[in-house]
Amino acid sequence: MNPPPTKDWAESLSDAHPDTILAWAAATFPDRVALASSLGLEDQVLTDLIARYAPAISIFTLDTGRLFPESHDLIERTERRYGLRLRVYHPDVAELDRLVAEDGVNGFRQSIDQRRACCRVRKITPLRRALAGLDAWVCGLRRGQSVTREAVKVVEWDEANGLVKINPLAGWSEARVRDYIAAHDVPYHPLHDRGYPSIGCACCTRAVAPGEDERAGRWWWEAPEHKECGLHARAGVERETVTR
Repeated sequence: MNPPPTKDWAESLSDAHPDTILAWAAATFPDRVALASSLGLEDQVLTDLIARYAPAISIFTLDTGRLFPESHDLIERTERRYGLRLRVYHPDVAELDRLVAEDGVNGFRQSIDQRRACCRVRKITPLRRALAGLDAWVCGLRRGQSVTREAVKVVEWDEANGLVKINPLAGWSEARVRDYIAAHDVPYHPLHDRGYPSIGCACCTRAVAPGEDERAGRWWWEAPEHKECGLHARAGVERETVTR
């Protein structure tokens, strides 16, 4: 099957408000589109917009087994606020056991390949289970988040997963995201108020200093161009290549 006309869709929706984009996604991919929530500010905005304008879009998140306790608390607060249940996907136990037996519990700090292997087991494989049966997925990517995301479009073809990827907040600034959170009293991660603009696993995330890139606290021991886990591999950016 040929990829759908994502370029045309991206052009027609380039200036659309996220609520319009989400309503379009729900109508274009009925029952076959979901939000992949990392529980960050952007995804909490999208959760609020989905609850208001596109409730047919389901929402899931990945529990890697190494999240901050506050992340689990946010899942519960979000579910209570919007009266919904997030689908939570976990790593395969046998696959995780093999990874730890081979690399150790903190092997991800030893090399980029080992870190990517950890991300593959804890994130990428569960993500593929979550995306099975879907035609499109919604993400909270913004162009201003990092050098690896500067080319993000509102709608694009995700070659790695064979799906349409929809990024309703692609053109938003962090300030606009925070303004929306405040204006609509959206529940958000408390670590955002303690210097964590991007939050992942507790072992791989630190607070950032003023003026640092938003994702500087993710895998801070690696070069900026490597700071993706493989969930959002892009043409021209080093892709996930670990196969073990």
